[in-house]
This record gives sequence, structure tokens and C-alpha cells, in this order.
Amino acid sequence: MSLSLTDYRSKLITKIMFAGSQEEVKRFIDTAMKSLEQQISDEYTIACFVNKTIDELELFSPMNNQALQWSNIKMARISFNKIKRKSEAAPLH
Repeated sequence: MSLSLTDYRSKLITKIMFAGSQEEVKRFIDTAMKSLEQQISDEYTIACFVNKTIDELELFSPMNNQALQWSNIKMARISFNKIKRKSEAAPLH
């Protein structure tokens, strides 16, 4: 991966915020997670990425974002929390 995980997360969150629909948000997240799983075999690193992304998404406020952006952020939080629960129940690989 040529980007650091911090930069990758930042770019993903930006894509999420400016997505045109909740389906697009889901596609961005699915693509990002598949890419991470292909490039990083360490489940702990992937879990940290997911947790840090959730933490960063929780910092957003509906008062500081447009309706579509806030909807996208909420969808991303739901999606990443599902990924987290799923990985806690069974390893990613």
C-alpha cells in the first residue's frame, strides 16, 4: 500500500462524505476493506483501521455537515460497526 493507513483512512472518509448515495458509501467501504485484506494480512492492523475509522466518524456532528453528508457519515458508522462485530465474531481471514 503506497499510502499510510492514516492517509488511506482520510481519503476514504472524504469519499464517504461526498458520496452521492448510501449505496455509494457502502461500495467505497467494501472496496476499501477488500483492498486492505488483500494488502495487509495482519488482522490486528485491519481491526485497528476499522476502530480508528469508527472513532473518526463519531467526531462528526450533524450541526457541521449538510444533510447528505451527515446521512453518509451515519451509513459509514453503521457499516464499520457491522464489520467490527463480524470480525469480533470470526477472524477476517
